[in-house]
Amino acid sequence: MSQADTGVEDVDLLVVGGGKGGKTLAMDIARGGGRVAMVERGMIGGTCINVACIPTKTLVTSARLLDSLSRAEQVGVRAEKPVADLTLLREHKEGVVAGMVDLNHRQFLDRGMDFILGTARFTGERTVRVELNDGGTRVLRGKDVVINTGTVPGIPDIPGITEVEPLTSETLLHLDRIAEHLVVIGGGYVGLEFAQMFATFGSRVTVLHRGERVLPREDPDVSEALTGFLADAGVRLHTGVTITEVSRGPSGVTVRLGDGTEVTGTDVLVAVGREPVTKNLDLDAAGVRTDDRGFVRVDDRLATSAPRTWAVGDVAGSPQFTHVSLDDYRIVKANIAGGDRRTTGRLVPWNLFTTPELARVGMTETEARAAGHDVRIARMPVAAIPRARTLRDTRGVWKAVVDRESDRILGVALLGPDASEVLTVVQTAMLTGAPYTLLRDSIIAHPTMAEGLNMLFNAWTD
Repeated sequence: MSQADTGVEDVDLLVVGGGKGGKTLAMDIARGGGRVAMVERGMIGGTCINVACIPTKTLVTSARLLDSLSRAEQVGVRAEKPVADLTLLREHKEGVVAGMVDLNHRQFLDRGMDFILGTARFTGERTVRVELNDGGTRVLRGKDVVINTGTVPGIPDIPGITEVEPLTSETLLHLDRIAEHLVVIGGGYVGLEFAQMFATFGSRVTVLHRGERVLPREDPDVSEALTGFLADAGVRLHTGVTITEVSRGPSGVTVRLGDGTEVTGTDVLVAVGREPVTKNLDLDAAGVRTDDRGFVRVDDRLATSAPRTWAVGDVAGSPQFTHVSLDDYRIVKANIAGGDRRTTGRLVPWNLFTTPELARVGMTETEARAAGHDVRIARMPVAAIPRARTLRDTRGVWKAVVDRESDRILGVALLGPDASEVLTVVQTAMLTGAPYTLLRDSIIAHPTMAEGLNMLFNAWTD
């Protein structure tokens, strides 16, 4: 590395934060011979691997196995009543995470990048000062800089909430105990996944949600179907509530609601969204502007307000999914090389890993009608799919929204077993602009869940 200015190390690419988009770009540029430095505070591999997607879905696997074993006799198997073992759950989760962290660390080193563990603050345009975790400092300047610091769980402004030291989606993963009664504040994706998971592990679970229904961006019929499955799993759901105070007493944590009623649990989990990690970056010194919530302002090329300074992933206000961060990498890589790739018009899928799981891409029926489309609606129960019957898991409903004039698929909501694996088939058809008849008439192997697409696009209700 060049040190043309005393104490300043010059690199081709400087990445601040080691999340999916940034680390993938860093490894790619380094592998191509570029001089790359990546600064990470401590989560080798990023949020997804350490405290988000990977550990939570690892535990979802455990919860689903418990659910399957509870229904073992339906498939001709007798088994003793299964229980969640806290020590084994922790070992399972930590083993998966440790393996992926180690893999990422080795990949960083093998690609030839300069991987730096420390805390970075901007001191000028494309320049940071790093307080190293093992002592000392370094000053680095990049020809291009990518901000990839991610987000952390947000704590709502509720009287008493800080004093009770609530659990978050990250601290809950320490698995110090399986709560006797877990009160979840927030009925979004994170809150619902944890709610059902811990209900399956044996906790009593109460969800407090301020909206009139969970997943308000979904069509009411899809949201209501999921609500029913959560209730079947033992989750008590209170919607349309306001929380006025949270306090801790001898019997646990008490949440007081706006109507004067109280809910008391042994533990409370806050799951109301995430906040950007930008507060201590001194972005003003770099000429990088943020919005009123602290997210880095970017255009549709993911360029910030400062020259040759980019932002990717959650911190850039992108949809908070690892697969979106990966696409951010593709966009910035192309644009650093002089291209003109943009975020406009991206077709972003997402999955809610409850049991059954919800897989979604494109428009809902409500959104499509609001946009002026003349739509046809296909809807069918998962019980119609032969593979679901062989699995003895017929919970769920599939729904598709199709433009009546062009026959193009505008969106689907697949609620049922293995829905996330089927979703990509529909997304691919949508990306190619193919009519729904392509999936209706395709020869799809039997018996598979994807075979249900043959049936779905014959199940018109409108």
